Amino acid sequence: MKIYFAASIRGGRDYARDYKIIISQLSAYGKVLTEHIGENKLDDQEENISDTAIFERDTGWLRESDIIVAEVTQPSLGVGYEIALGESLGIRIICLFKQKSGNLSAMIKGNKKLEVLEYTSVDELPAIFKQVFQ
Repeated sequence: MKIYFAASIRGGRDYARDYKIIISQLSAYGKVLTEHIGENKLDDQEENISDTAIFERDTGWLRESDIIVAEVTQPSLGVGYEIALGESLGIRIICLFKQKSGNLSAMIKGNKKLEVLEYTSVDELPAIFKQVFQ
């Protein structure tokens, strides 16, 4: 299974530590195409790549993915774009939202085609992923 993990990069890295843990947990179910999102020095890696190259690389990975898991706690224009593109392609989309961290966009929460799963700690995610990937 090819898993596209989407999470905030330029929109803020407040949850970067969680992203690394989530990617590790997702790896039990398949190949995470976007492992780099969990890296601490992501900005250093991305600064030598043009925006066009990033767009082409990421949309290519998205198109070949079997599922999208999007961490939507930190608002991000890019993640919103990836979710919309994935929806238009008919890819299953799981949106993870950390409870008590703010308000989730109505455009995500109100879209019945998205599976929004709330959690309070990354420690809860193995059980959630077990249900998602069964």
